[in-house]
Amino acid sequence: MEVDLPFDPTALGFKEIGNLASWTVSTCKPGSGVEALRHEDTQLFWQSDGPQPHHLNIHFSRLVSILSIRIFLDFEQDESYTPTRISLLAGTGYHDLLPFAQLDFAQPKGWIDVPLDSVGGGPDGKTLKAFLVQVKVLENHQNGKDTHVRGLKIYGRDDRLGRGRISTLNGFGKEENGEIQVKRDLKTEKGYILEPYWMGAPELR
Repeated sequence: MEVDLPFDPTALGFKEIGNLASWTVSTCKPGSGVEALRHEDTQLFWQSDGPQPHHLNIHFSRLVSILSIRIFLDFEQDESYTPTRISLLAGTGYHDLLPFAQLDFAQPKGWIDVPLDSVGGGPDGKTLKAFLVQVKVLENHQNGKDTHVRGLKIYGRDDRLGRGRISTLNGFGKEENGEIQVKRDLKTEKGYILEPYWMGAPELR
């Protein structure tokens, strides 16, 4: 797991799409809810106020293609409030959530990239397509009860930069005549899971 590596969303052709979603948490202390979590200042945080597991739900009104998810944790400041195990799930709603990543930590500090290598969506198998993403904090350091999460960002493709203009995206394409040429057979390589049915294009009936 990579913690706090240099990250330039513009260079990758990414944009933060969290503003397109409705964010809810299972519990929170007054003044330490979604607004604090979404704030650019990582001195602010979501603090839960109830029994584990703690849930953060990110609900989009349409199917989105997610290219990157990043979480900010800080053991030095939060100690027993720091998560040691987080599970991430996705689906169309609460009835069909499927786990796609589990993160285990010792003493994390900084931005942490959630691995999307095996989510199965998109031509490269690394695009998560979902209406709902759920972040579930299962355990805290020293068996702490409540949790602190100081930031969470979700990125999709930035179409304003010009379709197919970014040749460095995930390293799966090369640029020819100003467009990315995608290797269409990457999805069949060993290690990628099959797309759940809700990752496909919606059918009109």
